[in-house]
Amino acid sequence: MKRLFVGGISWDTNDDLLRDAFARFGPVRDARVIYDRDSGRSRGFGFVTFDNDEDADNAVENMDGQELDGRRIRVNEAMDRGSGGGGGGRY
Repeated sequence: MKRLFVGGISWDTNDDLLRDAFARFGPVRDARVIYDRDSGRSRGFGFVTFDNDEDADNAVENMDGQELDGRRIRVNEAMDRGSGGGGGGRY
């Protein structure tokens, strides 16, 4: 299973459109546009998950730099968030 980061998406792009755009490369397990919890507006990126790593690699190769919903998107393998990090507070 491989999760892809999709950046630069239009504010009008929704989960279904994102799924449809990537489904031609193989079965999509999950497609999610990330929304701001306060405004409810798209944050301009999302994630697409494929069960098959080869399908995901093919999607990256063919979709990175392409236009989706009027915007040129960036597609690459998503990195694990890891633990910790974040901004430190003042002491």
